Amino acid sequence: MLGIHDLSIALQALVAASVFFVWVVRYPNIVEEFKQWGLPGWLRDSVGIAKLTFALLLVIGIERRQFAVVGGIGLGLLMVAAFSTHVRARSPVRKMLPSVTLFALSLLIAGINYWFLTT
Repeated sequence: MLGIHDLSIALQALVAASVFFVWVVRYPNIVEEFKQWGLPGWLRDSVGIAKLTFALLLVIGIERRQFAVVGGIGLGLLMVAAFSTHVRARSPVRKMLPSVTLFALSLLIAGINYWFLTT
């Protein structure tokens, strides 16, 4: 039987893999989106470094929960910024869904791991 710990590990792997896929494999799409929005390259690269770092913390957090808490909170904050950017750019809803979904999953990951740390 799978427990909440197993759920957290699966979510951490899923969210980390999603971030790595978008910011490594689909990086040319990210470059185009930031250009369309008129955002500078240094901001794109800073956001990418932050997202990849927080995703790595989720992976490390599989063994050390405190890293998952930090990674989850960090990604959650970045997803709020991503969502607000999509709203300002008047992106279609389908383009906003990933940021909303990853926001919710990131906070769930942070919450589960924090709960395990404090109990």
